[in-house]
Amino acid sequence: MYLQRTIRQRVAVDGIGLHTGEPARIVFRPAPPDTGIYVLRGDLPGTPSIRVHAENVSATSLATTLSSSAFSVSTVEHCLSALAAYRIDNLYIELDGPEIPIGDGSAKTFLDALLSVGFVEQEEPRRYLYVTEPVFYGEGEKHAYVVPYSGLRVTCVIEFAHGAIGKQRIDVDINETSFAREIAGARTFGFLKDVEAMRSRGLARGGSLDNAIVLDDQGVMNPGGLRFADEFVRHKVLDALGDLVTLGRPLLGHVVLHKAGHDVMNKLARKLLQSTDRWREMQLGGEYAWAGKY
Repeated sequence: MYLQRTIRQRVAVDGIGLHTGEPARIVFRPAPPDTGIYVLRGDLPGTPSIRVHAENVSATSLATTLSSSAFSVSTVEHCLSALAAYRIDNLYIELDGPEIPIGDGSAKTFLDALLSVGFVEQEEPRRYLYVTEPVFYGEGEKHAYVVPYSGLRVTCVIEFAHGAIGKQRIDVDINETSFAREIAGARTFGFLKDVEAMRSRGLARGGSLDNAIVLDDQGVMNPGGLRFADEFVRHKVLDALGDLVTLGRPLLGHVVLHKAGHDVMNKLARKLLQSTDRWREMQLGGEYAWAGKY
């Protein structure tokens, strides 16, 4: 809890890309202390990399996309969400192509891979972003804010004009146990009409009932139904946790979301990082110890 963390050894995750429908692979690799989280393209000359940071988020439509001058990578949030919950500070995520495997549409595939190799504490102390004053961002009905809290907590409200979803709310303290039991398995979801429109544009070729909840006018199309009665709002928490990794350090705060997607999350993250009078960089010991403003 007090020291930085990485994984014990490399581990690969294989699958298909959501949009290309082609085989995709990532390899999680340990990284030294004070590295942070980086996405690399091992198949490109010079192995270019992108730091996982709010300033490198280039698009937020349907998913979070990171971009550099060398490459872009989309739908990073499912992979990153486990890093937030398990407080992994330093990691290389190496791709062999343009997409991260979609898995089953949740974070479970990535979490299982990380747990299979385990974690190791490093010699440097972990430095948290500890919120001391509220920070708010809103756009009409959509808003998100973070207030002081001695842990990581997410309250999320969503509302969709579909009988299978409606209005859903969840409030959860995020830790390894709660994430694994309540959040990690919640799958992404979409509407059949939108999937058809995306495929007409050459997108979502790898999407199926095996890696997403799909809804038509009558309800959930997946033969096995839902994993949780409120799986939709749980997945929104999963997404938000992935987006929080772009802060560049673990958050201590209570995040409250109302109809907030990746766009609002990125703008909240950017505003929070800019509001240096509303947070402190903290190291944890027997009790909180202030390490100074960043």
